[in-house]
Amino acid sequence: MRPILTLLHRWIGLATAAFLFIAGATGAVISWDHELDDWLNPHLTHATTPGPARPSLELAAEAEARDPRAAVTYVPLSPEPGEALTLFVEPRLNPATGRLHDLGYNQVFLDPATGTELGRREWGQAWPITAETAVSFLYKLHYSLHIPTLWGTDRLGYWLMGAVALLWTIDCFVGLYLTLPPRRAPRADQPPAVQRQLARGFATRWAPAWKIKTTGSAWRINFDIHRAFGLWTWALLLVLAFTAVSLNLYREIFYPVMSTVSRVTPTPFDERPLAPLDAPIAPGIPMAQALALGQAEAARRGWAEPAGAIFYAARYGIYNIRFFQPGDDHGAAGVGPAELYLDGNDGRLLGHRQPWKGTVADIFVQAQFPLHSGRILGLPGRILISAMGLVVAALSVTGVVIWWRKRAARLSTRHKRATTPAPKPARHATT
Repeated sequence: MRPILTLLHRWIGLATAAFLFIAGATGAVISWDHELDDWLNPHLTHATTPGPARPSLELAAEAEARDPRAAVTYVPLSPEPGEALTLFVEPRLNPATGRLHDLGYNQVFLDPATGTELGRREWGQAWPITAETAVSFLYKLHYSLHIPTLWGTDRLGYWLMGAVALLWTIDCFVGLYLTLPPRRAPRADQPPAVQRQLARGFATRWAPAWKIKTTGSAWRINFDIHRAFGLWTWALLLVLAFTAVSLNLYREIFYPVMSTVSRVTPTPFDERPLAPLDAPIAPGIPMAQALALGQAEAARRGWAEPAGAIFYAARYGIYNIRFFQPGDDHGAAGVGPAELYLDGNDGRLLGHRQPWKGTVADIFVQAQFPLHSGRILGLPGRILISAMGLVVAALSVTGVVIWWRKRAARLSTRHKRATTPAPKPARHATT
């Protein structure tokens, strides 16, 4: 069993090393995406005009009027003081070609007091990388590698990184098993030192795996770092791997599997098929009417938080209204705010979601992103996840170094065997 698992660990590690290095390195950075973006792009994210903010939907309508090719799909309703109003837009269909317009941007930044446009950018742009797109480039690289739309789907990158995460999850258990000392009883023909080593207790024999022998060779230190870092952070590595599967392969694997073991309350997004990329569903009611219907429903339910943002998912034909105080869009422990889902055609209520409420499975599903991002623990959790990103990158590098060193040793041994002349047969004296 052990030789088979060793081979499995080796080849899973080699197959996923580059991907996990990218995911770890980018994850260490994007834990601070908002702070870094504000620091790099104050000309976009900060607004200094004094005075009260104008109604966000009014400003969104003005943005659409400036470029009729664009449809505003996400509107924050109460921007924070000193912050720009950040709108997300998607291209409309071009009647002349039957294809979507090529906007060259998907975000618009407005001064909330005046409606003045502060700038535009393509969030997640792959190239060129500029100060305006650097953080979003890393964010999208983290979960999709910027793999473009092919064969009518934009989810190839999600599937690839989800498959990597699935292999990583399996390898967490394989790697843990390989750190355990072999269970062998001492034999009478073994040297006394070996017999004493095997006779020691399990914990005593496992203890060296948790340590880094700093006085050893560079090869030994590299091996110890790989093994000890993996052991000390094993539980967190498993959480990151599993939640990466759940986030990237939610519809494909996570939701169907969860539904077989517990009752998961589906959202309208789970029950409706995606429209084709080039055939978005036009809303039947305007955003202002959907917002009014959502606010009335929230008041009927006794929700205290105001409507904080409204989003139209054009590939589903669904309005999503989120209720939170300004600046609290991540909600309690990062699980997100209360939400209502309305049909984009007629405004009827399709469903709702409240943080930390529902079945056990619902709460487990809600916890996936807060666990993966560390926001479930607030600022300390984000610091921890940022450090874990560096650990994942280090484990990827040290694992490849271990393989390369062992491969070189094996090739050297084979070469010596091939070049060493066979011993000549001994000559026997004749009488």
